[in-house]
Amino acid sequence: MTQNEQLFDAAQKHIPGGVNSPVRAFGSVGGTPRFFKKGEGAYVWDADGQRYIDYVGSWGPLILGHAHPQVLDSVIAAARDGLSFGAPTQREIELADLLCEMLPSLEQVRLVSSGTEATMSAIRLARGFTGRDKLVKFEGCYHGHADSLLVKAGSGLLTFGNPSSAGVPAAVAADTIVLPYNNVAALEALFATEGDKIAAIIVEPVAGNMNLVRPSPAFVTAMRALTERHGAVLIYDEVMTGFRVGLQCAQGLHGITPDLTCLGKVVGGGMPLAAFGGRADIMGKLAPLGPVYQAGTLSGNPVAVAAGLATLQAIRQPGFFDALSAKTAALADGLSKAARDAGVAFSAQSVGGMFGVYFSATPPQTFADVMVSDRARFNAFFHAMLAEGIYLAPSAFEAGFVSAAHSDADIAATVAAAARILGA
Repeated sequence: MTQNEQLFDAAQKHIPGGVNSPVRAFGSVGGTPRFFKKGEGAYVWDADGQRYIDYVGSWGPLILGHAHPQVLDSVIAAARDGLSFGAPTQREIELADLLCEMLPSLEQVRLVSSGTEATMSAIRLARGFTGRDKLVKFEGCYHGHADSLLVKAGSGLLTFGNPSSAGVPAAVAADTIVLPYNNVAALEALFATEGDKIAAIIVEPVAGNMNLVRPSPAFVTAMRALTERHGAVLIYDEVMTGFRVGLQCAQGLHGITPDLTCLGKVVGGGMPLAAFGGRADIMGKLAPLGPVYQAGTLSGNPVAVAAGLATLQAIRQPGFFDALSAKTAALADGLSKAARDAGVAFSAQSVGGMFGVYFSATPPQTFADVMVSDRARFNAFFHAMLAEGIYLAPSAFEAGFVSAAHSDADIAATVAAAARILGA
């Protein structure tokens, strides 16, 4: 029995399913999850000492790679001063100032500890600001595990074949309206009849939790126009895309100014930190200024903030995103060519440092497209790549991530391994 197998057996005694986040259990792809003990640059090592080229990157935060020296130095220095105060610190101001400088849609921002906290708080704020209850989300988009959002969601829910969670009261989900992603007609029809009751639209501006799905320009334009016309709040959930697809996130690529933005992952540099922010008139409704309550014991944690500051300063260097985007595109293009050469129905695409791979002839545009891709072939591909020392997300419904630490040789080795597997 391998060390990974022994650890998984031991974990299941006191941890439900042996994991603390469902997709880690390999339930969709089968087999034994890898228990990692070390990460450095583009690589991780499991409990058996096997090294992998890592394209999960802690599900997106590690845009600089594992154990980046600049981030580690900042975290160690901050930790020496204390792990938590439950009181304001100067670094919180520095991070808030930096976020508002980097992202023009942010006039004010509040720090929290997770993406789920950011999205649930932004939705509560939008409802408090508008005085309305109804929320619009889209099929396959995952916005964290708050009750009202676990309706036809993506990520681990799709992985385990149940897009809506048990334990969510019907009354809680009753004000959540779910529409097809990229369907402008459905969006227009809803606002024509319910526009004065809708508090907000929340959207993944590049979907990454039903694999990577790009929004159409018409879809993006319609969301902004309809929310403006009807007085609803447009929430860009950039927990995944924030500072991952570009220096001004997905909204910069789209040329859209959302009313509220949720950030996570990259902004914490691998530590538990997230944020939400936007228009000052909306943010002014938050306690202690306004009637919308939101709080957190570890919000603005000084060690997490130090990691976030170091990461954001590093990605601001000239040419950073040009190089990252080119590297990620080379991976997607190389995988696509390998599949074409092998005669396998396969496609891949990338946006910034995110990529998607699909066992279908063309990249999906909708949730329905995603669901008809060949998941059995993906599972076989996943395990074959794992045996080659390539660690991909253990689900056909998750985007992948490239970091600045991935070398051209890493990309070439990954494409070569895929070519051998697809050819077989």
